Amino acid sequence: MSDFAHRHTLRVYYEDTDAGGIVYHAAYLRFAERARTEALRDIGLPHSRMQEEHGCFLVVKRAALEYERPARLDDSLVVITRIRRAAASLLLDQQAWRGEERLVRIEVKLACVDQATLSARRLPEPWLGALRARISDCPAEGGLAP
Repeated sequence: MSDFAHRHTLRVYYEDTDAGGIVYHAAYLRFAERARTEALRDIGLPHSRMQEEHGCFLVVKRAALEYERPARLDDSLVVITRIRRAAASLLLDQQAWRGEERLVRIEVKLACVDQATLSARRLPEPWLGALRARISDCPAEGGLAP
């Protein structure tokens, strides 16, 4: 187990908000996608490498969001990504924070898909080892304020 927690900072833009000036609920999925991508890149596992070297890619199989507080235009947010499980699929816990306030918690299950057949397959072995070494033992509910 590890205390791996990747932090990705972003700014809320006008395009992320609804008519009321708060972040539109679906925008959090984009924020989480960017944070996941950067977390993988920072540990040496960019998506492009998975496609080029292993002929596969990751797809979202399930995403569950729990909203706690709204974000607003121009807020600076930090999305924290933790790896919960790496096996046939990848389970991630992601949380968006504004300062000390947790705004949303997102649990994402990713599956690995063969590039040619689009059928499910195991994660490539080099990726499994790197991901398993970073499985977080921090409690998902408690969070880690940035």
